[in-house]
Amino acid sequence: MTKTISILLLLTFLIGSAEAEQRVLAIQSIAVAPYEQAIKGFEDAYGAKTQRLLTSALKKKNILQTIRDSQPDVVLAVGRDALLSAKEIKTIPVVYCMVLNPRSILSGEKNIRGVSMNLSPAKQLHELSKVLPAAKNIGLLYDPDQTGIFVQGARQAALKMSVNLTARQVRRSRDVSGLINEMKGQADIYWMLPDTTVITPETIESLLMFSFENNIPILTFSEKYLELGAMLSIGIDAFDIGSQAGEMARKISSGINIKDFAHEDARKALIVLNAEIARKFGITIEQNIIRNIKVIR
Repeated sequence: MTKTISILLLLTFLIGSAEAEQRVLAIQSIAVAPYEQAIKGFEDAYGAKTQRLLTSALKKKNILQTIRDSQPDVVLAVGRDALLSAKEIKTIPVVYCMVLNPRSILSGEKNIRGVSMNLSPAKQLHELSKVLPAAKNIGLLYDPDQTGIFVQGARQAALKMSVNLTARQVRRSRDVSGLINEMKGQADIYWMLPDTTVITPETIESLLMFSFENNIPILTFSEKYLELGAMLSIGIDAFDIGSQAGEMARKISSGINIKDFAHEDARKALIVLNAEIARKFGITIEQNIIRNIKVIR
């Protein structure tokens, strides 16, 4: 019996040591705070420090060669540019995080999985319904090549929640101004998606003007737009996204094939309300909701 226990303890030690020896190379284009938070979350969940590679000073072929030379067991790609570089690696598991709409740049690579910066449409609508239960008519603009998959999910989620979703396609940024004005009378709230065709410095002005002139608040994806006049943001937690990616990488390092994982959306929402804008629109938020979200005034 004692001998059996000793063997089990030895096997546990060897398995634990094998996992601990798994080396992760984290590649990122620039050292910005959200990326750093994501890497911290990754390391916390994975249980080990990562090696770091900043790609901004390297040419693409040098990035690939550096990855191959370092011979990591897992590559962590933080951000879109890092994922674009890492997708050329075919023989090493790649786990990504902090990437908007990753499906738009991936093409079925079997060695790549990860966690996007997108919160699922269902989760966002659920969070919105808690803050603004009366908002039953939602409008949005989107480029099918950028956020088409997300909008498909939003349509399905809206249908289940008895919410009317008016989604209009945009192919050129210059068409945003005309299309947004067609939503007058069709929406209680405008849903601003992280879509680079729809959101430009020029179109932001049109969207905000539409909002104020028609008393239609804007739901956005980033707190920075609240300072410009959006009313509510439902954003991501960079540290938790990194933690999700770390949990995935830890399982891959333990021997689970990366192909057995799905591409995941962010699981944690950070909600911020611009109370001044809400007052201008005559919108009152329940106090039990206010206590559980961030409020700027």
